[in-house]
Amino acid sequence: MAGPTTAQRGARQAQGSSAARPPHGGPSGGPLRLPGRGVLLLLLGLAVVLTAVGTWLLYGSSWLRVEQVKPSGTQVLTPDEVLAAAAVPVGAPLISVDTDAIEDRLRRKLPRIDSVEVIRSWPHGIDLEVTERKPVLLLEKGAKFVEVDDEGVRFATVSEAPEGVPLLELASGRSPSLHRFGADRLLSEAVRVMGDLPRSVARDTLTVQAASYDSITLELDGDRTVVWGSAGQGAAKARTLKALMKAVPGAGRFNVSAPTAPAASGS
Repeated sequence: MAGPTTAQRGARQAQGSSAARPPHGGPSGGPLRLPGRGVLLLLLGLAVVLTAVGTWLLYGSSWLRVEQVKPSGTQVLTPDEVLAAAAVPVGAPLISVDTDAIEDRLRRKLPRIDSVEVIRSWPHGIDLEVTERKPVLLLEKGAKFVEVDDEGVRFATVSEAPEGVPLLELASGRSPSLHRFGADRLLSEAVRVMGDLPRSVARDTLTVQAASYDSITLELDGDRTVVWGSAGQGAAKARTLKALMKAVPGAGRFNVSAPTAPAASGS
């Protein structure tokens, strides 16, 4: 009897190979099984419980509530002034404290504050990191003084002039320059000059006279005068003034209004 043909042998080999391979599915060859409904409900319930516990810890428990408010960085202001203006809700859940609102209150109620950072200090604290404005010029206001910072902001009125802060003398009320440019323009120009002055000269400056936007003069201790001119070319004028004072230390008047052609005179 004749044996199986070549085609028959190929068909048998293919059937054997197919039988040896497990069908797609699980590792044992069975169908892939998804978690049962009971397991899904258990996981969902666990997530709900954890969310509820977390919410209770943050909002309902007494463990994470504001117990301490700590201000820092104050120099002229007192910590009590900062605490009163901040009005942090002690006893409230720490997570619910509106830090932006606290910052806004502090800047609005205390203009001396230049910037403030309100930080949650877990688990019970709020930190108030304050940076105060520093005066670079003073304006006389009756018997008091208005402090002006390096941005030209008039931020406080004080009874006594802070030591080392020059007095700004603006053009008189009848001056055409004041009428044309306005006090704010003259103030901003004088602030620019103070920012460009060499430190040693700034420390010695007693008054800044702004007769016009292009006519600013400094009165220094030791009966010395610096004619600065306008606020333009501030860096060049500062370098020239420093070199001129070194070259002619006994002079009483220095003119750097044209920094390429400076002059010194008097003794």
